[in-house]
Amino acid sequence: MPGERFAVLDPAAGISGDMLLGALIDAGAQMEWLQRVPERLGIPEVSVTAEPVDRNGIRCTKVTVTLPGGETEGPSEPHQEAPQSGSHHHHGHGHRTVGELLRLVREADVSEWVRERACQAFELLGRAEGRIHGQEPHEVQLHEVGALDALVDVVAGIEGFEQLDIREVFSRPVALGHGWVRSAHGTIPVPAPATAMLLEGIPIGPDGPVTGEATTPTGAALLRVLTSTQLPSHWRMAANGWGAGTRDPEGYANALRLIVAERAPEAERVVTVTTDVDDLSPEYVEPLREALFQAGAVDVQVWTTSGKKGRPTFRIEALTTPERVEKVTGAFFRHSTTSGVRLSESKRVTLPRRLVSVVTATGSANVKVVEGPDGLRAKPEYDDVAALARATRQPAHRVAMELRQQALTEGLEPEGHEPDTTNKES
Repeated sequence: MPGERFAVLDPAAGISGDMLLGALIDAGAQMEWLQRVPERLGIPEVSVTAEPVDRNGIRCTKVTVTLPGGETEGPSEPHQEAPQSGSHHHHGHGHRTVGELLRLVREADVSEWVRERACQAFELLGRAEGRIHGQEPHEVQLHEVGALDALVDVVAGIEGFEQLDIREVFSRPVALGHGWVRSAHGTIPVPAPATAMLLEGIPIGPDGPVTGEATTPTGAALLRVLTSTQLPSHWRMAANGWGAGTRDPEGYANALRLIVAERAPEAERVVTVTTDVDDLSPEYVEPLREALFQAGAVDVQVWTTSGKKGRPTFRIEALTTPERVEKVTGAFFRHSTTSGVRLSESKRVTLPRRLVSVVTATGSANVKVVEGPDGLRAKPEYDDVAALARATRQPAHRVAMELRQQALTEGLEPEGHEPDTTNKES
């Protein structure tokens, strides 16, 4: 819904798993969380470290995944350069199949949101590599260092957004790099065959000065399972994070920028989705309203009308943003008896708003703050008011009044306030 936080990836210099992890840590994800990821994946022998580094004048965070022997997964080097010291490609080490990695993900202590996307990423990787080498996807083998590095990169790269309380990720066009790189199978052109397959359907940006392999197969798979390219029409930046790649070439910053953003509902295009139903019991209108809000409606209006042959009907209108129309329409079809909806687009102009948390003697609640032309206005969230009223046995209107007065008294700008995630009023 408008006001909620989302992320924008800016892979102008490409993307890899370690670049994404660095950007997530730089944007606010906790290092303690990241260090615990290998243990929850069943590979406690693997360690994860992070350090600040410089990439062409930009301070970034570099994350490294290390096996007990000190092995790390290095970048694919441009064929005209010697491999950097510290880069390790142990193709004689043990191997793990994609099927084994999928098993570890399915058994890991992660949320279903993370598990579903991590499994999808490895399925995509397995299909791409399997198609290239003529193998079944689950039988594709990765050398031990690369396999465990990819396991941490994929799972933590997805779970990191959960740590930032972000479920929606967008991406700007991605750079591929250019030239040739060394691989286990010889010198190959950029992008590597698996990367090219994984990036099918994803907008490609200009390479600029980027040389060598800018986007890895793991980075490409993460883009596929995490991102959409249709950015909201109006948004504002809330924070930036930079994740460094392993290589430090001259002339450009080998780093991924992650932008934490929030929708700006003050002026945006909106779509009204409307339907009339004459065979839906009134008691099921409220569940429909809730489903529409969950799908992304910013406001829902219901009123009674008279249909053909004098039948009483309900007209239901849901206001939403263009990128949420499909989900809201789907909620209409799933949660009501309608067989069709009408769409109309318009421009909405609203006052700036935010959601703040207020603590009173009776408890805490979220209060919606609107910046009006004559000053600030405050309106406590109904569900919070109702819960406090029940808990304290106070009249709801008195609880609301106390919350409103205290919010205005405190100036409505507490540290760490959260953006408006409800915004159910047009």
